Amino acid sequence: MIKMDELLNRIVIDPKVMVGKPVIKGTRITVQNILNLAAQGISKEEILEDFPNIKEEDILACYAFASKTLEDSTYIPLSY
Repeated sequence: MIKMDELLNRIVIDPKVMVGKPVIKGTRITVQNILNLAAQGISKEEILEDFPNIKEEDILACYAFASKTLEDSTYIPLSY
């Protein structure tokens, strides 16, 4: 099992890369992009096939980042 800190170190925020959106370290692949693909039902295997320069740990890091980001948030219901 990979420690949360190790996963979170795989995500970086740099204002010079993708306008400061969180990305997988060493890439321009945003956490948001990976989460959107996963939410559409795209498997880890398919994501790795589409982005051969990332590893499974990078996908897990995106999940960990999202989880950590939501940890201290207040939610307001959205009406659709």
